[in-house]
Amino acid sequence: MPATSHLSSVYRPDFGLCTDLYQLTMAAGYYQQGMHERKAIFHLFYRRPPFGGDFALAAGLPLAIDLIKGLRFSADDVQYLGRLKGNNGTPLFKEPFLNYLQRLKFTGTVHAVPEGEIVLPHEPLLRIEGTLIECQLLETALLTVMNFSTLIATKAARVKAAAGEDTVIEFGLRRAQGIDGGLTASRAAYIGGCAATSNVWAGRYYGIPVKGTHAHSWVMSFPDEEAAFSAYAEAMPDNGIFLVDTYDTLEGVAKAIETGKELRRKGHEMLGIRLDSGDLAKLSIAARELLDKAGFPNVKIIASNDIDEHTILSLKEQNARIDTWGIGTKLVTANDQPALGGVYKLAAIQNEKGEWEPKIKRSDTLAKVSNPGKLNVRSFHFMERGTSTPHGRVLYNEFDGTDMKSYTLENGEKVALHQHDAMRETDLLVPVFVEGVLNYAPPTLQSTRASALKNWRWWSDGKEGNQSTAYLESRLYDLKQSMLAE
Repeated sequence: MPATSHLSSVYRPDFGLCTDLYQLTMAAGYYQQGMHERKAIFHLFYRRPPFGGDFALAAGLPLAIDLIKGLRFSADDVQYLGRLKGNNGTPLFKEPFLNYLQRLKFTGTVHAVPEGEIVLPHEPLLRIEGTLIECQLLETALLTVMNFSTLIATKAARVKAAAGEDTVIEFGLRRAQGIDGGLTASRAAYIGGCAATSNVWAGRYYGIPVKGTHAHSWVMSFPDEEAAFSAYAEAMPDNGIFLVDTYDTLEGVAKAIETGKELRRKGHEMLGIRLDSGDLAKLSIAARELLDKAGFPNVKIIASNDIDEHTILSLKEQNARIDTWGIGTKLVTANDQPALGGVYKLAAIQNEKGEWEPKIKRSDTLAKVSNPGKLNVRSFHFMERGTSTPHGRVLYNEFDGTDMKSYTLENGEKVALHQHDAMRETDLLVPVFVEGVLNYAPPTLQSTRASALKNWRWWSDGKEGNQSTAYLESRLYDLKQSMLAE
């Protein structure tokens, strides 16, 4: 049965050590100060849209759920931590703290943006509310899976948007950043719009369709291309896709055509040819002409070779005759921006009296100033003829309630929020854990992918309006400014 996440299936179930050392040293300090059980709220968000775009596609939530469920330290973990030494050679962590870690489990509440939803800068992908120590210990692991998944899903969505109705297949495992990087990338790329993957492991775990052809080494293992194609057709008569550029590309196309005729005589059909080098526009046009003339108008032309959305758009401008795009390195490594840069910031903490105190990170760089309070995002959609169109987003503080009447621009200008009879309001964050209990069943990966494709089209088609900015509800803006002025 395909899984929604792979972490607990592939790895050990205890993820407490999936963290940076400074998270543990801070946790030890909270424990020593008696602060560790105070309630706190953290938000995970990104500051700048990736790839020079306007927004990102949220991904990685089921992986984050696995990590939260696995916030535990086994006896072996605790023994390892007990062996760590400080600079003076004494144990880094004291025994009472280590005993506390061995009993630790997540008891907090998490709200999240569903996978496949569009998320804007400074909007929380996750809101974690729990004891200070458990929130702190989750930071590194959550950033790891949410940053990478969201980045690759966004890149895949951009590639799919450039490809239009063409099929996109993810081919990147061999160039991925490690085995897990490849598995996570295949999952995120499928959410973003890839129709299939070459990664058989991802196919096994997630039910993603797997596709593939053959390598140059197959052709080079035989005396000539005719023998290589004929042998592959014999081995895979219903997967007749031939890599034609090992020696001379157009000669390779001609030989693939002869193999296609051989397959047809035996009751099978050639499915496609793959171009992996050279002038892809020129070669695809010539190959299409040869295939059509030989009676193979339905044979697909697949192109690979360091392709991304920019390459696709360029080739389409050159009238390339390519039906399917094999995207590898530049997708699974997010070649033009290899990190999302998401952050995890404290936004509120309870004082000794149990009262919530908002917190803010100051910075001379405006984009690095965080938003205080218990944040949520109110999404506005126009409803017309049974369809829903995104209209705008307002970031607000739940501590102040939800009676929003105005929002504030970055320059401080207050703007009235005009309500319409046909406008629907929804909060973007949904409950995932409630007091330590999982309260959310992730949809199937196929359903998530369908939502992602729809959401990406919505926002791409209408991004000229105010919907591409997450405005601050005026009371939140006023709170932020007053805290910065103190």
